[in-house]
Amino acid sequence: MGKQKKARKYATMKRMLSLRDQRLKEKYRLKPKKKKEKKDPSALKEREVPQHPSCLFFQNNTQLGPPYHILVDTNFINFSIKAKLDLVQSMMDCLYAKCIPCITDCVMAEIEKLGRKYRVALRIAKDPRFEQLPCTHKGTYADDFLVQRVTQHKCYIVAKIDGDLNRRIRKIPEVPIMYISKHRYNIEWVPDDYGAPWF
Repeated sequence: MGKQKKARKYATMKRMLSLRDQRLKEKYRLKPKKKKEKKDPSALKEREVPQHPSCLFFQNNTQLGPPYHILVDTNFINFSIKAKLDLVQSMMDCLYAKCIPCITDCVMAEIEKLGRKYRVALRIAKDPRFEQLPCTHKGTYADDFLVQRVTQHKCYIVAKIDGDLNRRIRKIPEVPIMYISKHRYNIEWVPDDYGAPWF
């Protein structure tokens, strides 16, 4: 009689010890799972509800008023130079009030990264009339920080050209957006009492 043919077993693994096995040393052994405590059905459920800022209690944002603090972005400075507009003077012409342009460290870093071609924009950004805002995040990507800053503090107007960021800022209630059109600054939303008429 010949040898009996055995069918080969595929995908068979070596038998291994369970990580909870008692034969393993304690330092290699998995700790037993803790049993979850049953929640009391009669207990009140706590939910986290986002707290609305008190400045939006009335119809308009009460924190927004002269002197206006305007968060400026890289593209806004570059397009202002292209349109031959003086930033501070044009902002005051638009809003009929004192304006303080604010520039963050990440926006400054973005302009510095652009190189020699944008040295005029860098010189404008280093103007002493501009208020420097320190950044706490890593990297030089400014858009996320601007959105976060505006969400936390509703006292800013955002000067932007970028359409993607504009869409994100429009979702935040009571935050006006400043943009350039017809060689002048316009503002997308501001309480009726303030600012130049719309064109």
